[in-house]
Amino acid sequence: MDKFTTLTGVAAPLPIVNIDTDMIIPKQFLKTIERTGLARGLFFELRFNEDGSEKPDFVLNKDSWRKAQIIVAGDNFGCGSSREHAPWALLDYGIRCVISTSFADIFYNNCFKNGILPIRVSQADLDKLMDDANRGANATLTVDLEAQEIRGPDGGTVKFDIDPFRKHCLLEGLDDIGLTMQKGEAIEAYEAKTASARPWA
Repeated sequence: MDKFTTLTGVAAPLPIVNIDTDMIIPKQFLKTIERTGLARGLFFELRFNEDGSEKPDFVLNKDSWRKAQIIVAGDNFGCGSSREHAPWALLDYGIRCVISTSFADIFYNNCFKNGILPIRVSQADLDKLMDDANRGANATLTVDLEAQEIRGPDGGTVKFDIDPFRKHCLLEGLDDIGLTMQKGEAIEAYEAKTASARPWA
């Protein structure tokens, strides 16, 4: 998993409440267990018409936000069914951070396990960040995980809270497998001891 330290990039405004996981990645894209190739399905019904052409009014189809790495979204982002494909699709598109007033718990947890930083902020702070995001490619946000702050294009700063353990994992690029591998020596010692004590096993 890639480390998350400091991210400076364009933020896409998505002021929609209750964006669920089916809106993020529809069910027809869940046939794979690969984490790549899912960017095409991200926000599929919002991004594309039935004939496959782009909907020009959707934010990620506009030139200023096509390369967005941050999403500033409405309340309760990631609600609905549990599907890890949702953060996979965001990551495959290039999104490393989602900012909202609240997230569904399962989606929130899955983000951390895949190297995406979900940030909870107050409604007042979200309104400020949404205003910055609406300014497009000429106004980037900087997300500093170590300092736990978001810096706007005009020098404004928004502080955010994060669980210390989750912060550590993102800074070090540790997913569940990475955390397990940190205990490699202890695991090997246990297996050697077990093999010696129970050679028949």
